[in-house]
Amino acid sequence: MANFHVPPYAPPAAMFNTVSGYAGTVAGGGAMAAPPAASFHTPLYAPPAAMFNIVPGYEGTVAGGGGAYIPPPPPSVPMPVPEQAPNTPDWHIPSISEDRAREAFATYVSSKCCYSSDPVSEGVITNMESFNTYRYRLETFIEFRSTEWSQEPYTGQPVDAGVQPAPGPWQIAAQPPAFFQEHKQTIKVPYTSSVKNCDLCQGKGRNPCTKCAGSGKRDCTLCNGSGYRESDKRCVNCSGSGRKNCSPCSGRGSCQCDTCRGKGKLLIFINLNVKWSIEKDEFVAQDSSGLKVEKLEEVSGKELYKDAQYMVYPVRGFPDASVAQASERLVRDHQGKYAQTSRILQQRQTIELITITRVNYTWREKPYVYYVYGNELKVNADDYPATCCCSVM
Repeated sequence: MANFHVPPYAPPAAMFNTVSGYAGTVAGGGAMAAPPAASFHTPLYAPPAAMFNIVPGYEGTVAGGGGAYIPPPPPSVPMPVPEQAPNTPDWHIPSISEDRAREAFATYVSSKCCYSSDPVSEGVITNMESFNTYRYRLETFIEFRSTEWSQEPYTGQPVDAGVQPAPGPWQIAAQPPAFFQEHKQTIKVPYTSSVKNCDLCQGKGRNPCTKCAGSGKRDCTLCNGSGYRESDKRCVNCSGSGRKNCSPCSGRGSCQCDTCRGKGKLLIFINLNVKWSIEKDEFVAQDSSGLKVEKLEEVSGKELYKDAQYMVYPVRGFPDASVAQASERLVRDHQGKYAQTSRILQQRQTIELITITRVNYTWREKPYVYYVYGNELKVNADDYPATCCCSVM
């Protein structure tokens, strides 16, 4: 029958000497020692390295995460074939009217405290040109899985390592969110839990107090440890001893171990970390309007095309060949790249038309130009002729 001090399926005794800096540590604790400095790359008090490869199917799992994502197994049933691309939609290019262009221009100028409205009211539009600028976006919704050794204070939780083989990382059920909603979930892997002594306190549940170096006493703060105040007057705070009980440890010389919370033992187990994420790539077709491409990041466009399914086909029959080529390249890249380290759950591709209208106008017999672009009808007018020196574009 198992007892409290040596729970069933605990790490073998031979493991107790595998942790650098803890040679000679035995079950049940040993001499108390101050902890060494922690390392960022090797978390302190992690399970011994010898444990990392003892669970079949979880070889290479390390403490604190940081391991590579686990590739999913080959599907047990044939993977769905992407549906054929829908019929070619009508790629009609809308244009804005002169009134809307002038209204957008007026709104833009009114938002600038140092802009005169004279060019808006007096300027004469001489020409308007519409340009076809498309933004293609491919999103792939995927599920990543990785594992790590974890630990928590042992308070009598079930210990099941070795009862039966642990299920594989991709055999454990996880509830995914709705498509294209990022989420994370951590699941304790069944049949991987065992118990070991806490390395920090060596199973004692307490550590030397860092405030008094384990002595339980500190110098009196009123007499600075001399025992006297004002020449030869005895200090009443410490009764002349110069020492007082240490408050953090209540004079015991040791404090409860933060790692095991005073229990002396840790439950160690493997956690499965599941992450659902959206991997996104975009392509913006070049245009000859003269508007800087980075300006288009500020606006949305009219959605001309949307296709969402398990795996999408590249766009066919689009009037701008560069968009079709980008779709071909990105679809191939996503399906090849993410299938290696994750499970693809859904893909979605869209094409937006970002309308750009270049408006040529004259004011006081001089030519100028401004741009109206995006669903928001934002305006860019770098050469606006009636500004003062305090204006900020």
